[in-house]
Amino acid sequence: MQEKILRLLENDGNYTNEQLATMLDTTPQKIAEQIAKMREKGIILKYSAIIDWEKTNREFVTARIELRVTPQRGEGFDKVAERIYQYPQVKSVYLMSGGYDLGVTIEGKTMKEVALFVAEKLAPMESVVSTKTHFVLKKYKQNGVIFCKPQKDERRVITL
Repeated sequence: MQEKILRLLENDGNYTNEQLATMLDTTPQKIAEQIAKMREKGIILKYSAIIDWEKTNREFVTARIELRVTPQRGEGFDKVAERIYQYPQVKSVYLMSGGYDLGVTIEGKTMKEVALFVAEKLAPMESVVSTKTHFVLKKYKQNGVIFCKPQKDERRVITL
């Protein structure tokens, strides 16, 4: 039942215990107990909303940074990642396979602010070998949610 609850909550964190119980043919009390256990174990970390910031007045820039780093002896990449995720501008850090080691997502008010953060905070770190910054120009889909639904063509066909 745990995996079913997690999949439902991952899809929509607004479900109530009553709704989940109905969908899973159990009681709200059992759902509440399962969720409490998963929170204690650190399986469920947080609930959050997916927001289309383009429809608000908030102005910011998102960037994806590829980092090539030298892992620290006995610590691997974990210590480097820990130093990076401490910054409030950093929204996510992932250990990657392929051409770079860490994928970092950051937000700033302007492209210049992001560039300065990379130049002054990330690049000078002793373990960082190189950085490559990619600015997000438009978001189409996040966590399974489509932001820009295709417009239906309302033009009428005219034949001669």
